Amino acid sequence: MSVDPMGYARLREIVDRLPPIPGVGKVEIADGVIVLALPPVNRHEWAVVHIARQLNTQLPRTHPGHIAHGGADLEDAARGRLRNPDLMVFAEAALESDGPALLPHEVLLVVEVVSTANPATDHHAKVRDYAAMGIPLYLLVDPRKGTGIVHDEPGYTSRKEFVFGDTITVGPWTLGTGVLRTYA
Repeated sequence: MSVDPMGYARLREIVDRLPPIPGVGKVEIADGVIVLALPPVNRHEWAVVHIARQLNTQLPRTHPGHIAHGGADLEDAARGRLRNPDLMVFAEAALESDGPALLPHEVLLVVEVVSTANPATDHHAKVRDYAAMGIPLYLLVDPRKGTGIVHDEPGYTSRKEFVFGDTITVGPWTLGTGVLRTYA
């Protein structure tokens, strides 16, 4: 997809000026439009917290100075994308910059927990976007079904599916998915 840099810059300016919108969880830019997402449900946040906890326990050994953190934006202006992943692994020092978002080369892992409102986005559009951005690992957790997928290899040519309860390997990290809960 070709991106109009000026069009993206206009959308980014609009996003930066938006006041808090009641009932909106995240604001992203994809495919030339501003995307407003509903706030996540508690089970969604449960998964994010428990995955972050496991990663943050292992990161001092595997990647000193890195953290698993949610809430930061991820921007690839060249591809016209502004995403707000549920969780990312990156060097904590990246938060010291004055930039409005992390850049793809700073991120080792993106984690998305599928919402009930827009599952296709996490399963398709974000797989495409994060692969194009060069993010090495994408962990997709789907509490609707109690399943997930680890996307890795360049371009996410490898997919490892799992069910809640499995112990999985995501890059150098081992995660227990038995703590995750389904929505139903």
